[in-house]
Amino acid sequence: MQLRYSYRLYPTSGQQTKLAKAFGCARVVFNDALSSRRHAYAEGLTLSDADLSKRLTEAKKTPQRGWLGEVSSVVLQQALADLNTAYRNFFASITGKRKGARIAPPRYRSRKDNRQSIRFTRNARFQVLDNGKLRLPKIGDIELRWSRGLPSEPSSVTVTKDAAGRYFASFVVLVADESLPELDTEVGIDLGLTTFAVLSDGKVIESPKFLRRAERKLRKAQQDLSKKQQGSRNRAKGGCQYRAHTESFVVNHSSPHVPKSAARPGVCRTNSALTATTGTMVGCGYWWSRTSSCWPTR
Repeated sequence: MQLRYSYRLYPTSGQQTKLAKAFGCARVVFNDALSSRRHAYAEGLTLSDADLSKRLTEAKKTPQRGWLGEVSSVVLQQALADLNTAYRNFFASITGKRKGARIAPPRYRSRKDNRQSIRFTRNARFQVLDNGKLRLPKIGDIELRWSRGLPSEPSSVTVTKDAAGRYFASFVVLVADESLPELDTEVGIDLGLTTFAVLSDGKVIESPKFLRRAERKLRKAQQDLSKKQQGSRNRAKGGCQYRAHTESFVVNHSSPHVPKSAARPGVCRTNSALTATTGTMVGCGYWWSRTSSCWPTR
């Protein structure tokens, strides 16, 4: 099966400029292809994936889009692949072939989006060097913080910049399936409000309440923000950064909480079957977002 391994990147100022250029080029290619598809649909025509790829090659030869050649061509082709996948998922959703909620059609990307990303496949010949750095074509060797090793050779890497200005590298690797030993025990899980969960054997998993802790940090950040002059660039920039850093604090702490709780003794590794409470939480969504460390799962 395929898994993702994510690590923190620390690019230099020059590499950040090159990454920003790659993000922008991928965004332009995505938006141009989306505009072409919409215009073709309005005129009753269809555009195949090969047609979009051919148009991209021709656009790189024009003065208006000649600067697209300054970044890796794989990044641009992957932007087209993202659009094609988005349209396939959209059509599969409206025809009933895709299960789950209805998917909206693709929208234009913006440079003001909270998340910017590009993807390199093996064709781009990215490389993890012996000194631990990540070599990306037309960007350079970027310092990477290894929290754990890769189990196999990665097939692709996605470089992402979040709203807080942090960079991450997400590798796709192929690993073998490992089954846990078969057991005859079972356990029931009841998700709560005052506590995260209560097991049928009486064990209680407390809720760390990361959101409550983040609210205190956000309150202090808002006090500092209120002292900045209204309408100034510092106020607009500070507001985005304060919210982004607060949200990243919640995500960094709450995301691993569920898998760590599931892997603790008495849950997944010591029981062959799990039974959890199910129910509609739509009406309680705001209450859960205010009191629990994460959304309830089935």
